[in-house]
Amino acid sequence: MKTPITLCFLLLTLAGYSQNLDTEKSRIEAEIAAVERQKLALLEQLEQVQLQTIQRDLKAVGLPSEQYILHSAMALEYSEPHEQARWVAHIILPEVAEGTVGRTNDFRPDPLVPTGTAVEEDYFLKTMNANGTWEYDGFGYDRGHLAPSADFRWSATALSESYFYSNMSPQVAEFNRGRWSELEAVLRSYVETHPGVQLYVVTGPVLEPDLPVIERSVNRVAIPKQYFKVALDLKNNRAIGFIMPNARLTYPLENFAVAVDAVEQLTGLDFFNRLPDSLEATLEAGLDKAGWLPELAQGDVEPLVQPDLPRNHFNTVVAGRYVGSGEQITVCGTVVGSRYSRSGNLWLNLDKQYPNQLFSVFSRKADLANFSEDPKAAFENRQLCFTGKVENFNGTPTMNIDREEQVILYK
Repeated sequence: MKTPITLCFLLLTLAGYSQNLDTEKSRIEAEIAAVERQKLALLEQLEQVQLQTIQRDLKAVGLPSEQYILHSAMALEYSEPHEQARWVAHIILPEVAEGTVGRTNDFRPDPLVPTGTAVEEDYFLKTMNANGTWEYDGFGYDRGHLAPSADFRWSATALSESYFYSNMSPQVAEFNRGRWSELEAVLRSYVETHPGVQLYVVTGPVLEPDLPVIERSVNRVAIPKQYFKVALDLKNNRAIGFIMPNARLTYPLENFAVAVDAVEQLTGLDFFNRLPDSLEATLEAGLDKAGWLPELAQGDVEPLVQPDLPRNHFNTVVAGRYVGSGEQITVCGTVVGSRYSRSGNLWLNLDKQYPNQLFSVFSRKADLANFSEDPKAAFENRQLCFTGKVENFNGTPTMNIDREEQVILYK
């Protein structure tokens, strides 16, 4: 049996041991906090080095003019008469794949443009209601990014600067949120799927004299009719350009792909002019669509050129406009995908494979006997024309073919 003195000594020993453990725990936690602070400081230093590297590399490949403004991760030339940039150059880094910085929406004038830039009132007015909510009066155009904010999601500084109004241009909503957004995503995906590639990108509106303006805009911002984008991959010696109308676009992205030379001819700009002349000429003349657009490499094709088709024949894009019209039309395209459903119906996809199909043709199992041979085998990878009515099937323009006479060979 322990005496009171022994028990007291034991309790004091345990208390001292417990206090030592608490002290040790606090010490370790303090060291972890110090390491975290050091890590954050190093990450900030790394970001600054990356930003300086972008500035160096943009200059090294050559900017389209000498009259440019240099921000942390993009350079631009501002056109005061049009109240927007003539071009914006930036680089999509491999770090974009792991970037976690979200949209900031901190739209603001660019402090480095000496003549001043567009402002919020050039795109919409807003009024605060009595209950504290905002009421917006839009002027009909999106504030479209030229260098997209998502390309900078690895850097809070660079992403925030992408919201300068010098990087904005008035875009039709269906364009900005449609094919334009798709193009931006395609270029990011290109970097993510090509290890070690950093992509040099120059984007801009096609600025011309006497463009229409946003009438209610306080600075009378010009409304471009077209936009361009060029991209350069020096690791794989590949370049591509795009020229796209500022409108709702129904043709697939590859229809707007061109050689960089074509963009230079349209805009009068000289891209990547610090490269060796022979390399620049080769890159800017080439056009390898499949190298940039993976769907083409997997078997998709461009819709047939509408003006080349016979009268009253339509490609897969134009034919889609006849959904629900009740008219008999003839649609022509390339069968790039075919399959029999579980119920035995035959499905053909023209020009684009599932799930991006532009136009589908199907024949019910009961009607397949009306064909002299297996239509799946006979039609695959051929350019054909189909005649019938166009209906909507789960959002895809679709035509039912029940006899062989509705199908003819295009080429």
